[in-house]
Amino acid sequence: MKQKLLSTLVAAAFGVAAGAAQAQITDGVVKIGVMNDMSGLYADISGPGALVAARLAVEDFQKTSKAGLKVEVVGADHQNKPDVGSTVARTWYDVDKVDTIVDVPTSSVALAINQITRDKNKVFLNSGAATSDLTGKACSPNTVHWTYDTWMLANGTGSAIVKTGGDSWFFLTADYAFGHALERDTTAAVLKSGGKVLGGVRHPFPGNDFSSFLLQAQSSKAKVIALANAGGDTINSIKQASEFGITKSGQNLAGMLMFINDVHSLGLNTAQGLIFTESFYWDLNDNTRAWSKRFAAAHNGKMPSMVQAGVYGAVLHYLKAVEAAKTDTGTKVVEQMKAMATDDVLFGKGSIRADGRKIHPAYLVEVKKPAESKGPWDYYKIRATIPADQAFRPLNAGDCPLVK
Repeated sequence: MKQKLLSTLVAAAFGVAAGAAQAQITDGVVKIGVMNDMSGLYADISGPGALVAARLAVEDFQKTSKAGLKVEVVGADHQNKPDVGSTVARTWYDVDKVDTIVDVPTSSVALAINQITRDKNKVFLNSGAATSDLTGKACSPNTVHWTYDTWMLANGTGSAIVKTGGDSWFFLTADYAFGHALERDTTAAVLKSGGKVLGGVRHPFPGNDFSSFLLQAQSSKAKVIALANAGGDTINSIKQASEFGITKSGQNLAGMLMFINDVHSLGLNTAQGLIFTESFYWDLNDNTRAWSKRFAAAHNGKMPSMVQAGVYGAVLHYLKAVEAAKTDTGTKVVEQMKAMATDDVLFGKGSIRADGRKIHPAYLVEVKKPAESKGPWDYYKIRATIPADQAFRPLNAGDCPLVK
């Protein structure tokens, strides 16, 4: 295994000496492993910023905890490859005594980590991966899916666009588990809302040249070209679509998974008018603004993505559950997480269902015009708030074996 895999290892220890309350904690330490793309196309939306978010969660937990838990945070780069992520996970669990793996963007990697975590009876706190299969056919008693998923994106964005006239669609899809799941879930939402799908094309992941795929989408005459990709792939797709004059000719782009970091990279001149769904925005309220300023101060002035915010919320709730259960045993901690109401400054009050799905509101946003923005990172208008009980797939509709 390449040495660089663990060269990004970042460790931070918190807390005081272990006491009696830690008697059931393996090795007297709760070790959290943040695994993601540290240097590739998902590095901005996840990457080093997720480590910052995890450390902030530990700091905030220690302010109120009376258990005296010793907590360590480590990080590694999975390079968006399932085999690399699997190797890191097994090393962390078997050798380094990591108790929980957090984040893991790239659904193919997350599905692999999901199974390994179950086999080792550890905990997987997913924030970065989108596939709704993690709370569906692949659900696990050891996994919590925190931030967003393909069903949320499809029904938030897809349904809203069809209702406003975008009733014919063509998909430009990343050819791996995430893209397939997003196209599947969005197609279902479009058809349910009365729209139709005229076709689609799948591109390599990651991709660089989208010209031939965009030309196919343009020739379909669909009103909406759905970008079922993310990160650098989405940014490059939008830039190249602009170069081809696709939006000027009357077709609309739907970014099925976009982040504030993508808008920042594109600039408001290019991104203005884009509509998509998020589960977090730094400027929602006083609490999100205050926390996001702390995050930005520790992360080169960058505001957090919803993935990074999700890492904070998931880690904080996990640590509260470890303290309450007085153990770091995988299934016991997840059971405690589900038994406790969730409550943090970013996502507010919520819950975790039997299938592992974290429930909270989602937001349909529109990117502001340059003249509407009041300053750096002031990018969104909230077009609609999707209530928590409507934002995610119904519990009985996912075919999760844990749901009885």
